[in-house]
Amino acid sequence: MSDNKIQYCPLLSIGTGGIDMVCTQENCAWYMSSVKKCSIYMLGYNALMETNSKRKPNNQ
Repeated sequence: MSDNKIQYCPLLSIGTGGIDMVCTQENCAWYMSSVKKCSIYMLGYNALMETNSKRKPNNQ
């Protein structure tokens, strides 16, 4: 089976009223072919990982 998961553009999908715009992948300036991901997605993911690593346990 092939992976048919459709990727959506996080930048173009903003403000479209819930209609996701399909990622154009290699035809997009934000697409990183080396990791097959959108650079906008990667920025968000990395920020989330950094935030989670800085969280302190709540010992109250």
